[in-house]
Amino acid sequence: MNFEYSPKVQDLLQRLRQFMTEEVLPAEQTYYQQLEEDRWGEPPVMEALKRKAQDAGLWNLFMPGTEFGAGLTNLEYAPLAEEMGRVLFSSEVFNCSAPDTGNMEVLTQYGSPAQQERWLKPLLAGEIRSAFAMTEPKVASSDATNIETSIVRDGDDYVINGHKFYISGALNRRCEIMIVMGKTAPDSSDRYRQQSQILVPMNTPGVNVIRPMTVFGYDDAPEGHGEIIFDNVRVPAENLILGEGRGFEIAQGRLGPGRIHHCMRLIGQAQRALELMAARAEQRVVFGRPMSKQGSVREDIAKSACEIEQARLLTLKAADQMDRHGNKAARELISMIKIVAPQMACNVIDRAIQIHGAAGLGQDFNLARAYAYARTIRLADGPDQVHMMQLGRNLAAAYGSEGV
Repeated sequence: MNFEYSPKVQDLLQRLRQFMTEEVLPAEQTYYQQLEEDRWGEPPVMEALKRKAQDAGLWNLFMPGTEFGAGLTNLEYAPLAEEMGRVLFSSEVFNCSAPDTGNMEVLTQYGSPAQQERWLKPLLAGEIRSAFAMTEPKVASSDATNIETSIVRDGDDYVINGHKFYISGALNRRCEIMIVMGKTAPDSSDRYRQQSQILVPMNTPGVNVIRPMTVFGYDDAPEGHGEIIFDNVRVPAENLILGEGRGFEIAQGRLGPGRIHHCMRLIGQAQRALELMAARAEQRVVFGRPMSKQGSVREDIAKSACEIEQARLLTLKAADQMDRHGNKAARELISMIKIVAPQMACNVIDRAIQIHGAAGLGQDFNLARAYAYARTIRLADGPDQVHMMQLGRNLAAAYGSEGV
């Protein structure tokens, strides 16, 4: 694996870092202040930042193809996603934020020409936002075969009934489209062919957004995490993606890149927490000397640096394997980093909070929000336990078959 980035990536990274330093970081507090005035709209500063990012050629960096994006591999995108991850909202500035990224990838790989024209193009242009509706409150959605939302063919339409929650992005007023996962063949003997995915415009009659779900008390505006009731929601049959029974296949194709993108961003969050921790320890005087003179504080800084670098290297290895051999062949490494990176970020950010004292819990630093995000990713795209279960199963089978 080559650890040296190509001239193209080095140029993009330098330009991105400059943009983050000169444009995004100075706007961080303004962004959150404007959100207080309009929780579910787009803060004016975000709109301005997006225009500047497009003009700077820093747009759709996650898209692997050159037709719609920068044409980067997963390995090439990794340092860019890490840099964007330093500020929680900055991925949107460059049109690289979830769940839009996953939805754009789904529509690019599996969408019909009509679906791409109607929904992919405005998403790529950053004109609209989107949501992905899979998780349900009444079943263990960590096993996607459990979902109960029904998608029933009725003439030229499909009728959808179900109950979803923690649907990220659904509260945003600019969210115009959801990809909904439900069952078209609940009685099929193949439990992985029961599910389908379908496009549902947010303004469709019967789509009832009940409330925003919170994460550690945060409503995560302006995207939010909606609880949604689908009550006889009727959409045209052509809104089905790929075909009946293909939902699980689409989900697996979507989740590999999505999982590793979260890990890349979390490394950026953890790196920023480490830098804040070190600066605070050097500047804060306790018991007559800087905190950095305390052995336990030095240990926290050193452990955090080691853990971040370990996670960074594992992320790069997983990305490299995805590029070389495909997502399926890299699934064990993807599971490993999905287990490692969120836990690492939680640990590092928690240490940074502790060193900041009460200030680490408040709004003057980004640490509390960062911790809530990191802790969320231990559940999003599959909880730790599911990844460990599957990874352990695969490793036991592989090593067990080799003998001792």
